[in-house]
Amino acid sequence: MRCPFCGNDDTQVKDSRPTEDNSAIRRRRFCSGCNARFTTFERVQLRELTVVKSNGVREPFERDKLLRSMRIALRKRPIDVDRIDRVVNNLVRQLESSGESEIPSKQIGEMVMRHLLALDQVAYVRYASVYRNFREASDFNQLVETLQPEPSVVTAPPSDAHPL
Repeated sequence: MRCPFCGNDDTQVKDSRPTEDNSAIRRRRFCSGCNARFTTFERVQLRELTVVKSNGVREPFERDKLLRSMRIALRKRPIDVDRIDRVVNNLVRQLESSGESEIPSKQIGEMVMRHLLALDQVAYVRYASVYRNFREASDFNQLVETLQPEPSVVTAPPSDAHPL
């Protein structure tokens, strides 16, 4: 593993342990060239995934890009970083096990939105505003209205009912 600080190829693993959800191996490394320490993560990759953009351009799937977009949507929200990582791991597993090597970006975006809706409605609205390219405040209003529960019908007690 090349040192990210000096580019030296001679780095040593000082400590290895699984992540909390056992989805990766966390390795603490030491560079003998500049004495820097850094962490790497080793993850299982079931298949090479390619994202097919709406304009037809194909590019390699990047887990970190997915993680960044979710973290931006969840910025300053009360969601634990480990929980976000677990959601991203779940999304990647779903994509890899779908049997398809080419995934439309629209499918990925819709999956992210479903997971964000379950995690945090504010993050869902933030992500949707970018993903669906909102242009006006009315676009936000329409989305927020879909999130609001139907008003429940409250029935008044009969007039002859006695309080306890």
